[in-house]
Amino acid sequence: MSYDDEPIERLPDVRERKQRGSALGRVITRLFGLGLLSAAVIGGAGAYLYVTFTAAGPLADAKIVNLPATLGPSDLAYELEQQGVISNAAIFSAALKVNEWRGRPAKLGEYSFSKSASMADVLQALAAGRVITYKFTIPEGFTSQMAVDRLNNLEGLSAKVTTLPPEGTLLANTVLFTRGTDPNQLIAKIAQQQTKLVDELWAQKPADSPLKTKEEMVILASIVEKETGQADERPLVASVFLNRLKAGMRLQSDPTIIYGIVGGKGKLDRAITRADIEQTTPYNTYRINGLPPGPIANPGKASLEAVVKPATTTYLYFVADGTGGHAFATTLDEHNANVQKWRAQQNPPADAAVEPAVTDAKPDDVKPADAPVPGEIDVPKPEVKTPGLPEVDATPPVAATEDPAASAAEDLKQTTDVPAPVVEEKPAVVAEAEKPIATENTRDLKPTEEKKPDEVKPEEAKPEEAKPETETLVEAQPVVLKPGKIMEIKGKLIPIPALKKKKP
Repeated sequence: MSYDDEPIERLPDVRERKQRGSALGRVITRLFGLGLLSAAVIGGAGAYLYVTFTAAGPLADAKIVNLPATLGPSDLAYELEQQGVISNAAIFSAALKVNEWRGRPAKLGEYSFSKSASMADVLQALAAGRVITYKFTIPEGFTSQMAVDRLNNLEGLSAKVTTLPPEGTLLANTVLFTRGTDPNQLIAKIAQQQTKLVDELWAQKPADSPLKTKEEMVILASIVEKETGQADERPLVASVFLNRLKAGMRLQSDPTIIYGIVGGKGKLDRAITRADIEQTTPYNTYRINGLPPGPIANPGKASLEAVVKPATTTYLYFVADGTGGHAFATTLDEHNANVQKWRAQQNPPADAAVEPAVTDAKPDDVKPADAPVPGEIDVPKPEVKTPGLPEVDATPPVAATEDPAASAAEDLKQTTDVPAPVVEEKPAVVAEAEKPIATENTRDLKPTEEKKPDEVKPEEAKPEEAKPETETLVEAQPVVLKPGKIMEIKGKLIPIPALKKKKP
C-alpha cells in the first residue's frame, strides 16, 4: 500500500474564519449602523422642526386674537392655525406640552401678534402672558355716577356695573384691566385704593384741624377739587375753607349749589341764577352751616393732601382773577376790591346770572331792618353749630361794632351833597332781607351786575338837590340848628336868631 492512496485530512482555513467574525460582532455592527442612521434621521427631523418653528409665520399684518381661557393645548394650537397666526398646529401643540412640562404653561387672553411672528415668538408671548391691557381713568372731580357711566361704555368687560358706589369713595386715578374683567371687581379695587390713601393721609392731620372724621376730610377735599383746577392753588383754597370753618362762617361754595341741583350728573350746563343761590338744599353752603352731608365728587390725591396740609394763611375769601386763577383776601374790603377788579375784566350780558354773594350770614344774626351798608362787615364770631340741616335766616349780618343810628347818620353825610347838616331821607339801601352785599366767584360762574330798583347801593344814591335858602324839617330826625339859617315851619319862614353872649 502506498502512501499515495491514503486520505489526507485538511486543516481549516484560519484566514477565512477571521474574516467572517462571530455572530455577536455582526449584531453589534448592525445595531451601530442603525443607530447612526436613526441619529441622522432624528437630526434631520429636529433640524426641520427647528427651522419650521423659528421661521417667519404666515401673518401678513399684525393681528389681535382673543384666546378664551377654556382652550386646551391642542385646541389652542388649532385656533391659532385657524386664525392664520401659525403654520403647523401639530408642531405648536407639541411645543406647548413641552413648555407646560417645564412649568411655563400658556396664559390665555387677548394678544396682539406682530407681522410674520414665528411659532417661537408666539409661544414666548403666551408663556410670558403678554396680554393686551386697557386703561380706565377716573378724572379728578368726577362724580361716582360719571365714573360708572364711563366704565359701562367701555368694551371688553364681562358685565355692567350693578351698584353705584357712594360719592367720594373712588380714587381719581388710572387703572389697567384686561378683556373679560368684571367691572364690579374693578370698582371694588379702586375703592380699596381710595380707602388706603384716606387712612394714610388722615394719620397726618394736624391736631388743630376743624375736621373731625375721615368723611369730613373727603367732603372738604371734594369741594376744593371742584373750586380750582390749578394744583398750586389747592392748599390756598383749602386754607380759606378751613379758616371759615374755624370762624363759624358759611363756606359759600358755588359747586355745592350745583351738586344740590343736579346731584351725580355733575354739570349744570348753565350759569347759576339768584334763584339757585336762594334755594335751600342740603348741599347749598350759602344756606347751610358747615359742611354738606356728603362729598360732591371724587377728589384726587392732591386735593386730599391740601385739606390735611393746607397753606398757613388768614384768607377768608377768594374770587377769580381773570387769568384762570384766584385772588385771595383776608378782609371783606380787600375781597370787594378784588371783585371789582374781576368785574372790570368782564363784559356780561344784561340777562346773565347774578354772581353769588359773600354775606357771611349766620342763623339768627340779624333782622332785615338791620341790614348794613356794604363794607361795614367784620369777621363774625364763631357760631354754635347744630347737627343736621338748620333752619336758615339768610339775611346779611350787621356791622360788627357801630351803633345803627350813628352809623346811618354818618352814612348820610358821606352820600349827600347838601351842605347843611340837616339829615334828609335817603333811598333804601337794602330792601330785601336776602340781597347779596358782595360777590365771590368760582370757576363755574359768569356773573352780572344785575340791579333792581330796591337794590341801590349807598354810593349810587342821588338825593334831591337841597335848596340853599330854605331847609325842611324832617320829623323824627336829628336836626342841627345854626344861627342865620331859615327854616320853614308850618308854612312860615322863620330865621334862626344868633345866640346872645352873656355878659361877664
